[in-house]
Amino acid sequence: MLQFRRLFLALTSVLAFSSPVMAGKLAIVIDDFGYRPQTENQVLAMPSAVSVAVLPNATHAREMATKAHNSGHEVLIHLPMAPLSKQPLEKDTLRPDMSSAEIERIISDAVSKVPYAVGLNNHMGSAMTSSLFGMQKVMQALERYNLYFLDSMTIGNSQAVRAASGTGVKVIKRKVFLDDTQNEGDIRRQFERAVELARRNGSAIAIGHPHPTTVHVLQQVIYTLPADITLVRPSSLLNELQTDTSTPGGVIPQPPRNPFRGVKLCKAKQKPAPVYATRFFNVVSESVGENTLVRYFRNQWQGWKTPRA
Repeated sequence: MLQFRRLFLALTSVLAFSSPVMAGKLAIVIDDFGYRPQTENQVLAMPSAVSVAVLPNATHAREMATKAHNSGHEVLIHLPMAPLSKQPLEKDTLRPDMSSAEIERIISDAVSKVPYAVGLNNHMGSAMTSSLFGMQKVMQALERYNLYFLDSMTIGNSQAVRAASGTGVKVIKRKVFLDDTQNEGDIRRQFERAVELARRNGSAIAIGHPHPTTVHVLQQVIYTLPADITLVRPSSLLNELQTDTSTPGGVIPQPPRNPFRGVKLCKAKQKPAPVYATRFFNVVSESVGENTLVRYFRNQWQGWKTPRA
């Protein structure tokens, strides 16, 4: 029995040291593909687990989507969606007030322009993704094309997870933006944050853009990942648990309106004098006495009382 226990401990020790425990999965998606082939080709030279999201109306959309697929990279459609900020909208930007038919048409057109796409994520979109009704129409269209949705989380109260409920559409969420600034140090720190989140939570998705600085940083850090972090495609995270922290409908309840708000109450300027009973009856008597009919009978009565000559 003692020899068996020693053998068991020896085997577990060998297994522990021979294969590192995989603590986290990290997915990297590069948005805005289709406009900068020269820089984008450098992204496609990276490990195939790095995925790309292609703008459907970009000049080189079809070319770069095909090249990415042929290089083994996962392809997503990077579809413009309406932001909350007031700015000119790109062609075929999804808006909450669009009909289901119009949203279906735009997504169908995007699918035809971005071949090999297996998912879709939003370009901007804080107004669209915070609309439950709008996102329900998006999810219905995505279900027809068997596309998953990567929520870029441009707003905290995104309704994507809630809208996908009851459909076959899988939703995953971005955790880190790599390049809000084009400062190399900032991008490195954001990458390290993505690694830490992947380690802590089991997985994380980081989104970047094909800027020269971003590409330069990724070319350095992506090949020196910690042993407990694995680079994966976003689609490998579709079964990861997604927590929905949104408010239903994205609407903040408002208190009922007071119908009397703004109406000024009439107040007596001074306290009225008390009315006594004697005064009340005197006023009534005077009022009755001034009545025309009463005066007529009074005159008649006085005439009857006067003796005739």
